[in-house]
Amino acid sequence: MKQIIAVIQPHRVHAVEKALEGLPHLPGFTLFPARGHARGHGLQHQFTADEWNPDMHDRSVLLIFCPNDMVDAAVEAIRLAAHTGNAGDGLITVSDIEGIVRIRTNERGDAAL
Repeated sequence: MKQIIAVIQPHRVHAVEKALEGLPHLPGFTLFPARGHARGHGLQHQFTADEWNPDMHDRSVLLIFCPNDMVDAAVEAIRLAAHTGNAGDGLITVSDIEGIVRIRTNERGDAAL
């Protein structure tokens, strides 16, 4: 079981939702509004003092828990739908999940998805 977290531009959310809804058996996803700063433009992308800007960038964070066999399709759907080719398109991370429990039914593991 895996966890996918994608940080994307808010104006690409609709396209990403449509792409994910087109996948068979996707267990669902959660969407959060977020604000953040881009990586630095200094040596090796380190933060430099001249780049502080109190105006953070709006982003959306997508959270998905899915079986291992769905990860590649979900990541590719997100990547294609979120891509604009411009800086700030976002990031997608994939992590292992040790366990999951559906609160309502007490189902565990893949059955909880």
